[in-house]
Amino acid sequence: MSAWIESESNRMPSPWKALASRLAWRPELSLEQLALLVSLYFALFCNATFFRAVEGTGALDGPRGLLFMGCLFVAIAAINQVLLCLVLSRPLAKPALTAILLATALAVHFMGAYTIYLDTDMLRNILHTDGKESSELVTWGLVGPVLLFGVLPSIAVWRVRLRKRPFARAALARSLWLAGSFAVAAIAGLVSFQDLSALMRNHKPVRYLVTPANYMVSLANVALDEGKTIQRTKEPVGIDAVLAARPAGAKPRLLVLVIGETVRAQNWGLNGYARQTTPQLAARDDVINFPDVTACGSSTEVSLPCMFSPYGLRDYDADRIKHSESLLHVLERAGVATLWRDNQTGCKGVCEGLAFASYEHATDPAFCDDERCLDTVLLDNLKAAVSAHAGDVVVVLHQLGNHGPSYFRRYPDDMRRFTPACETPELGRCTREAITNAYDNAILATDDLLARTIQLLSTWDDRDTALFYVSDHGESLGENGLYLHGVPYAIAPDTQTRVPMLAWFSPAFAAAQGLDTACVREAAARPASHDNLFPSVLGLMQVRTAVRDESHDLFAACTRPGNVRRPDAHGLDAAGRIAAATPR
Repeated sequence: MSAWIESESNRMPSPWKALASRLAWRPELSLEQLALLVSLYFALFCNATFFRAVEGTGALDGPRGLLFMGCLFVAIAAINQVLLCLVLSRPLAKPALTAILLATALAVHFMGAYTIYLDTDMLRNILHTDGKESSELVTWGLVGPVLLFGVLPSIAVWRVRLRKRPFARAALARSLWLAGSFAVAAIAGLVSFQDLSALMRNHKPVRYLVTPANYMVSLANVALDEGKTIQRTKEPVGIDAVLAARPAGAKPRLLVLVIGETVRAQNWGLNGYARQTTPQLAARDDVINFPDVTACGSSTEVSLPCMFSPYGLRDYDADRIKHSESLLHVLERAGVATLWRDNQTGCKGVCEGLAFASYEHATDPAFCDDERCLDTVLLDNLKAAVSAHAGDVVVVLHQLGNHGPSYFRRYPDDMRRFTPACETPELGRCTREAITNAYDNAILATDDLLARTIQLLSTWDDRDTALFYVSDHGESLGENGLYLHGVPYAIAPDTQTRVPMLAWFSPAFAAAQGLDTACVREAAARPASHDNLFPSVLGLMQVRTAVRDESHDLFAACTRPGNVRRPDAHGLDAAGRIAAATPR
């Protein structure tokens, strides 16, 4: 066979023979040399988003900026070289580099399209994304970047012949390459120390745009954190929790907590938005809106555990929050039954060990198509689920809400009121107006869900009912080139951290609590945050525990207990809250 190939080769015309010779050429390199070439490739072709972000800070202006850019390029290549030398071994080098190149191609595409920062929280979001969410991001727009930044360089990697060396010699060479790479990175940093330190001090999150070091380091952090989680049990919270005594014959209470997804305060109709995105809620005079609310995080992975924690944003400790019981565990301990109904990717540990029902893969044609269910599925058979419990119940409805980028899939056709609407997950192909139209249509669906839930609760005869709604975080719709959410909290814009919140109480619930709703409506104008959820829910359900901080309870000052502090001349109590009205 080889003789036939050689014979055929000899018959080729000279130009074709030269081309065939070039195509057959396979360079021989050491693993470290190959890693260096790949590192230079990453620095040169895969960090446009990083350099654009740095340019936006003004750090690259003038001749000094050119020197700084050169130092950054050298430092990035050296850092990537260090990482590759640490993770690559000769037997698996080519498959590993192929995986890294393909992952980097995806990172380049999504960072360029949405300006996302691949920090630890974002990597955790990505890893916890289910197949349905991921499929919405798989579009034809991915083909070009994957081929250009992933497939073609991978082919080049497989053409290389890796040089074989004895183990001792290979270990020595690897150590020298690592030391040299560290030295080069250090020298580049020292040469541009003043500019680099200013950049890291004033714009620290830009480091999460350095590819592929950003996702490789973040992935390692997630793996370490998950390993710790497996080994640890959740710290008990509110072990002294008990229900306050109630009068004989009092009806059991039902509180529905609706946790919104990706709805930002700026587009919430009740907050005075230019267009009415909450028409059904606005038509009611018994809904209490909170217009100034701050989220605990800019992603579900952060906000959801945080808002159900007693520690919250003011005492934020991610590790402690993740490894502690939540509000729901405290309620259960006090004797309040809880039920989490989910149309998303789970409760992020908040309902661990408690009653949980997922509608993510439901197939009821009344609510669902082949891809997703509308959030109204969360109300399906709700009454039967609650009736299974004789006492007080707290139900959490976790929405799919405005989860992007496929906003157009979050609402039924009859709510397609703002047009033209962006009807593709590739937001770069749509105008800002079309993106906003689709996003606002999705808010109409949340308005409908809340109105339906309130209507259902208002007809519940055998329970005192109430509803509390708050979104987990907001969303960027193209402002300053940002899309979606998950920007590191320190630099996250208000569009990602300010969220809508509202409350509704049936007359029977308010009367049984001694709750002055006029007082609550007045107090709602004051700033609030996710930190208020934990103590407020415990207060509404009359759960007594030392972990409830009454000063952050939104309703305590408007309830009619006997120990309300005497208000001052301005109508505020000693904690600075609007004082409750005089008991009738």
